[in-house]
Amino acid sequence: MTTTARQEFYQRIDQQHMTPLWEVLGALVPKAPTSPLQAALWRYADVRDHVMEAGRLITAAEAERRVLILENPALRGNSSITQSLYAGLQLIMPGEVAPAHRHAQSALRLVLDGEGAYTAVDGERTTMRRGDFIITPAWTWHDHGNLGDQPVVWLDGLDIPTVRFFDAGFAEHGAAATQETARPEGDALARYGNNMLPVDFHQTPSQPTKVFVYPFSKTRESLMGIARGAIDAHFGHKLRYVNPATGASPMPTIGAFAQYLPAGVETRQYRATDSTVYVCLEGGGSAEIGGVSVDFALNDVFVVPSWHPLRLRAASDCILFSFSDRPMQQVLGLWREEKMA
Repeated sequence: MTTTARQEFYQRIDQQHMTPLWEVLGALVPKAPTSPLQAALWRYADVRDHVMEAGRLITAAEAERRVLILENPALRGNSSITQSLYAGLQLIMPGEVAPAHRHAQSALRLVLDGEGAYTAVDGERTTMRRGDFIITPAWTWHDHGNLGDQPVVWLDGLDIPTVRFFDAGFAEHGAAATQETARPEGDALARYGNNMLPVDFHQTPSQPTKVFVYPFSKTRESLMGIARGAIDAHFGHKLRYVNPATGASPMPTIGAFAQYLPAGVETRQYRATDSTVYVCLEGGGSAEIGGVSVDFALNDVFVVPSWHPLRLRAASDCILFSFSDRPMQQVLGLWREEKMA
């Protein structure tokens, strides 16, 4: 009788768009994160042909951004690789321009394949070289072009799902396909990236960095430099990218990291609440993600869901790039980690 009365009650209050908390409390306030995400791997050798085929089917001008979205298997149709982040493989062919626009979403680019392309951000161009980490902060004008003779592919990472959650998305198209150059290439690095700043410059930690390109040559140099010291049992040799003016993340919504694992190294298990996207820039190895094992090679992308234990093994000297929503979680006081034995 009690069960029947409750069900009848639930049906009545449903007409008023109400539901009983006690029926869903365990799912709403879990004892530990229970991410719906799946550990997943995208082998670049398997998907590259699809990316190139897209280049034959539609132009960069028609598509605005010719991208194949990497969707988490558990989130198909949501254009999401994690609950808060988007990822995709973007292609630009020789002679093409991806026209200028700007939007509320913050974006990163990680160059994977090909040479000769550039990204322009608020009037300054940077040549895109393999492994370079390039950002287009929220509401900055940006366009891409390919002045070379070969296709160029990079990984896009954006906070699209986060902005969508807040219903805070805006976008605007440029008056012209390409921006007028306002500063010479390398100007931002010279002003903000060499442990110096303009004398009248002040920036708060919540603002994105003025440095919009982090060259892979510098990243690799730093990783090899710290590799002369002791290795961390859980991370190998790992560094995070920062805004040089503040020490905060380059973007307030997305954190980025690079780590070096010498051949033969196997890390201890580690887990954290930020679901993380990894890209292999050098070498190869394997990742054990919450009991699921994947082998990764050059340019492969894999995702580690929230609170899933991760163990990495390097089959050869390996450099991994990764990004996550850690800065947001830290600001909100949500982020947790556990270094396991």
